[in-house]
Amino acid sequence: MALFTTGEAVAVELPIARIPTRAAAFLLDLIVQVVIGLLLLLVLMALLNWLDADSAWQDAAMLVTLVSALIGYPVLFETFTRGRSAGKMAMGLRVVRADGGPIDFRHAVTRGLSGIVDFWMLGTGLIAVVVSMCSPQGRRIGDALAGTVVVHDRSRLPYAALAAPPPWLTGWARQLDLSGLPDELALSIRQYLLRWRTLTPEVRDRLGRALVITTCAKLGVAPLNGYPPLHILGAVLSERQRRAIPPPPMVVPQSPTDVFLATARLSA
Repeated sequence: MALFTTGEAVAVELPIARIPTRAAAFLLDLIVQVVIGLLLLLVLMALLNWLDADSAWQDAAMLVTLVSALIGYPVLFETFTRGRSAGKMAMGLRVVRADGGPIDFRHAVTRGLSGIVDFWMLGTGLIAVVVSMCSPQGRRIGDALAGTVVVHDRSRLPYAALAAPPPWLTGWARQLDLSGLPDELALSIRQYLLRWRTLTPEVRDRLGRALVITTCAKLGVAPLNGYPPLHILGAVLSERQRRAIPPPPMVVPQSPTDVFLATARLSA
């Protein structure tokens, strides 16, 4: 098991996928890759023969087939299925970010390119096995470079309370391009918001301003004037959560106390 701090700032334990399960998923993916590669090669060769192309075009077709099967297949599959390939689906595995969130194209490309080193450099996958055995979370080189972990996802995770953005900054946050916000910085923002009530006013202000300056620099926007760091960081984090995860089901409070507790959870 490994502990993740999810995009909702909730600690969740997920079972790490180990070598036997990942090896079985890899073999299933390899079968799919071979089938895709052969079909693509047959189509390209038939097209080149019909065009009466020379041997240079045939060599290019071989290269396109190899790259598409070995790199294109895992990258496209993991991008569109948010971390799953055919083999991982069969074995109940999923690739997630280091904070437990879903991966995107950037993570999939990094994993796909580094797979050449992990699996094909020695032709046996020995590098991936050795590196995974040395990692507490079973990471191969591609996982370490992409900041990802492979976990079992058979069990359904419960919904968690979301951070509520300040209404006066909702419009500003929805216009932000959050692709430049690193996962590590987002984790620092979540930790600051969670610990805000326990910090002294001096630390709140100093640490909050530093996080606002760093966050706005990463997003390419000017820091807002007249708003405390808590509001700005809360707006950025809540917008990131809104784009990354579905909204939780609405719970109708039964009493004024429930209303207060629900509001406190959303603003935490």
